[in-house]
Amino acid sequence: MSRTIEGSPRADGFRLPGEFEPHAGCWLLWPERPDTWRDGARPAQAAFAAVASAIAGFEPVTVGASPAQYRNARAMLPPAVRVVELQADDSWMRDTGPSFVINDAGLVRGVQFDVNAYGGREHGLYAPWENDRLVATKVLELERLDRYVAPLVLEGGAITSDGTGTLITTLDCVINDNRNPGRSRAAIEAILRDYLAAETIVWLPHGLMHDETGGHVDNIVSFVGPGVLLLAWSDDRADPSYERVREAQAILSRARDARGRAFEIHKLPLPRPTAMTSAEASTLTISTDAKARRAGDPVCASYINAYVGNGVVVVPTFDDPADEPARALYARLHLTRRIVQVPARELVLGGGGIHCITHEQPKPQGIPGRFIQLKS
Repeated sequence: MSRTIEGSPRADGFRLPGEFEPHAGCWLLWPERPDTWRDGARPAQAAFAAVASAIAGFEPVTVGASPAQYRNARAMLPPAVRVVELQADDSWMRDTGPSFVINDAGLVRGVQFDVNAYGGREHGLYAPWENDRLVATKVLELERLDRYVAPLVLEGGAITSDGTGTLITTLDCVINDNRNPGRSRAAIEAILRDYLAAETIVWLPHGLMHDETGGHVDNIVSFVGPGVLLLAWSDDRADPSYERVREAQAILSRARDARGRAFEIHKLPLPRPTAMTSAEASTLTISTDAKARRAGDPVCASYINAYVGNGVVVVPTFDDPADEPARALYARLHLTRRIVQVPARELVLGGGGIHCITHEQPKPQGIPGRFIQLKS
């Protein structure tokens, strides 16, 4: 049984770990919405299965599937992947799953934030989202982990942590009336400090252009380790995110982390701008309950949107000239992890990426400050 704990993780000595710290496993949700995923979600399901298979070679993987899709998911996924019945409104485990927090004694708990499909009735991507609101609860029940309930709408893709008290997020996704109406920056920062043990919060104004979440941080910047960042980058003035990545660089260059360190920033090239084709759009179901997806609509692709696991980094490919430079940079920065590339166009057509569909469950070591070694 999963109990609801009063108080806050910070007061109880828990912290949000970095994604590069050891994992007990990884969670995904199985895609099926025909108004999000083209061709009855079959191409997306193949992409999700490829991501799950790549991770399962290095850590346990669990995939939640609806009752209607359970048999299909079980048949498409390798035997090493656990499949459980878990109903959701779409398949963004990063955003609907719990934010796991850990302490130095080796305990794990979950923080359950509220979700509203990225903006609610007027600005959200789909409706309803009542099943999404239960995903974190169900995951924690399955794992028998206690939970805190945070009074804030916050998706997991909107934050990235170094595990030592530094949090990076974007104003567009958090201090926004489509998520948290009437909440001041000070009030939201107080919640982030209490529930994620954030000591220093670095705010970027925006994420990448054409990110339909409103600008999640997990497309523009990520932590490689404490003090070390990957930043999405383009030298092409025609790139719609050209100014945004420079704005982010300027802010991050001036910022200091919770330990007073300047950030070491590595520029990760963006793939070329791309859009949904007529062929891709033709097999989508038109629905009044989801954002319309049409031929010619720009889609947001980024190599930042990757999964860092035990001994592996699963990196997207887009059949783009930047695929190899992106792989090479990940390989140069990660000393002990294998770089596995997985085609991700089907994921970006649905509005996300590899990081968006995955959610790591940490495995605390009981020793503070143990992080991956980086190449110099």
